[in-house]
Amino acid sequence: MERRKVGATALDVGAVGLGCMPMSWAYGTSRAGGGVPRSGEASLRTVHTALDAGVTLLDTADMYGPFTNELLLGRVLRERRADAFVSTKCGLLVGEQHLVANGRPSYVRRACDASLRRLQTDTIDLYQLHRVDPEVPVEETWGAMAELVAAGKVRTLGLCAVGARGGRVRGGRGGDRLHDETIRHLARAQQVFPVGCVQAELSVWAPEALAELLPWCAARGVGFLAAMPLGNGFLTGTLTPGEGFEREDLRARHPRFTAEMMAANQPIVAGLRRVAARHDATAAQVALAWVLAQGPFVVPVPGTKTARWAAENAAAADLALTAADLAEIAELPAAQESWD
Repeated sequence: MERRKVGATALDVGAVGLGCMPMSWAYGTSRAGGGVPRSGEASLRTVHTALDAGVTLLDTADMYGPFTNELLLGRVLRERRADAFVSTKCGLLVGEQHLVANGRPSYVRRACDASLRRLQTDTIDLYQLHRVDPEVPVEETWGAMAELVAAGKVRTLGLCAVGARGGRVRGGRGGDRLHDETIRHLARAQQVFPVGCVQAELSVWAPEALAELLPWCAARGVGFLAAMPLGNGFLTGTLTPGEGFEREDLRARHPRFTAEMMAANQPIVAGLRRVAARHDATAAQVALAWVLAQGPFVVPVPGTKTARWAAENAAAADLALTAADLAEIAELPAAQESWD
């Protein structure tokens, strides 16, 4: 598999990563959601399959589970640490009713040590701030994370932007507003210690990062991890509109996953399938190849808990879209979403 650098560092990874979140958190098992139950052994096979295919970047977070996702990866890393580039996150806690940001330096230090234990490794390759704490200056949080690099516990640092869908407002462009705020945080963090990587949503149906955030990274040699490159599964064309999602599935509250909007957005999937047919590929592979085409510093991180999809996603690294393909995708309709 092609290798891509993570920012200006000497660290490089396979061009396609593996998002491990679905193995422990966020997605249900309904037919609409793919119908695949969570299984520890199946998830272990998925990670091994991805590594065997040349995927090296394994993306997790302490909040996934919480904690169980890192424990799962630790079982793999105990055997195959040399094959993996480990990315985990801190700064977001699972509360009783909602998620809570925590950027206090004392917490960051404890969280890193706990992640190292769960992952069964001495070093985290990429340590990301999952969300900036509005109560703590980002410089303080970032300074504590920089200390972890100096201590040899972490190799490089990254910052996550929450999904653009979560920042969107009715009649506005919340994704753009979110990225403006992220850039301000990044600029402040850069004054303390170099930002190696940014992780934010980027896909055919969520291209907002192309406007400002991606150019900001390109100009500064900062890597970009494309979260949700398959549109939370929608761009694969394998979801079943109208059958609903379990209550705990994050898509149950997503404005693009109502039955009406899933039906309305089918032309996007149909367009990806038309391109895929010319390459003997799948809609998912075309969606990932589109992300890869946005820059040599961009690494899509599709999430899955299934070995079959992990292998399919990895193969997207070998799919080269033509200029005509990219132009056709650019003409696809913008995604629609509903608001109650």
